[in-house]
Amino acid sequence: MRNPRSLSRWLSWWLAVLASLGLGLVCSIVYVGASLNLSNKQTDELRHKRDIVRHLVGEIATRDALPSLRHKLDDFFVGHANLELRLIQGSDALLYATPARSSPGAILRRDEFEISVPWSPTTMLRAELILDSSADALLLEQLAWTLLASALGGAAAISVGGAWLVRRALLPVRDLARQAAALSPESVGQPLDGSAQAQELQPLVTQFNALLVRLNRAYQQLEGFNADVAHELRTPLATLIGETELALSRQRDVAELRDVLGSNLEDLQLLAGLVNDMLFLSRADRGERARRHRVDSLAELVSEVIEFHEASMQEAGVTARLRGDGMGTVDAGLVRRALSNLLANATRFAERGSVIEVDIKQDADGRICLSVSNTGPVIPPEHLPRLFDRFYRVDGAREHRDHNHGLGLAIVAAIARMHGGATFVRSAAGTTSVGLTMTVMDSCS
Repeated sequence: MRNPRSLSRWLSWWLAVLASLGLGLVCSIVYVGASLNLSNKQTDELRHKRDIVRHLVGEIATRDALPSLRHKLDDFFVGHANLELRLIQGSDALLYATPARSSPGAILRRDEFEISVPWSPTTMLRAELILDSSADALLLEQLAWTLLASALGGAAAISVGGAWLVRRALLPVRDLARQAAALSPESVGQPLDGSAQAQELQPLVTQFNALLVRLNRAYQQLEGFNADVAHELRTPLATLIGETELALSRQRDVAELRDVLGSNLEDLQLLAGLVNDMLFLSRADRGERARRHRVDSLAELVSEVIEFHEASMQEAGVTARLRGDGMGTVDAGLVRRALSNLLANATRFAERGSVIEVDIKQDADGRICLSVSNTGPVIPPEHLPRLFDRFYRVDGAREHRDHNHGLGLAIVAAIARMHGGATFVRSAAGTTSVGLTMTVMDSCS
């Protein structure tokens, strides 16, 4: 497994690299600037000395005044130990030369030019100025080493300081990690303390606390679900055990045993239905999607479900009326199951002699709304948000109804999610409407 990258080392490393590059760039610019400045200074100095030499030579009117020229040049070069001059007439007639002043290995700059001779207009003197730039070269070398040492020292100082700042900046993250590590199942709902955290970490703390709230809610629902499952299974299992023990306590004829087995079979079928419903909800919670196929008329599908419930509706003294239609790609089996649960729930609580309204609506985007409305007792508002929770019942009277273990509306909600939709409930003025929305692939023409 690949080791996780250290954010602290990564930031420190790149801070050192960037500091080295930045300081290196600055030092390079300083060195190049100093080098160009010295080179320009040397060029200006040679040009200035050339102009002076031209002027001094131009003051000599006759050849007899050459000693005077040599004397003036000697006076001029006093104090200019880094300069040498040679005046040559023709090819090899040396008229003037300063003593050699440069040491072996010195760095020299030469400036050769010609000077017209006043006493002989057709004769040109060849002049050679030699500038010893070793001092400037030494200065540049010392500057280069100074800049290099400064760049390395500055980069090292910035790196060490940056590493310290990075570690200090990550202390709040370590504090959050300690708070998260201290969480336990008993304190999973306790939010992290983000009051001392940096502004950049506030969104992380907020989102993590929101996650803790959801996790706490899910943990509580899981605990409640486990308790509800145990409660739902305990009663039929106790009934099965009691009836079986009673049947085995003495000799019974075949008819009595048949009655006991028939009663036990009803309880077992109830348990099997409960287990199947729980397995279905578990698959839905894991993200299972509906297996869709095209349905040209949802009204026909709903009519089949209504026909299936006719017997129970006649027994309850109610009828059903269908309005609207729709089409699209849905899981017909799941839609039948959801509508069956809604009809069974409406039949159970509808007033005798009333009509259960089944409405199908489809909007321009192809989204279908399927609702079942019945006339009867109004559900108190505080119960509406939890109506689709597992094993949730509004009152105790509903708890003991046969074949009602409190998962019907939870299954409806799961089917709605599997179709990319949601559930809704409205209860007011003696009418309760419960339904679901579904996103279908095809829109109704």
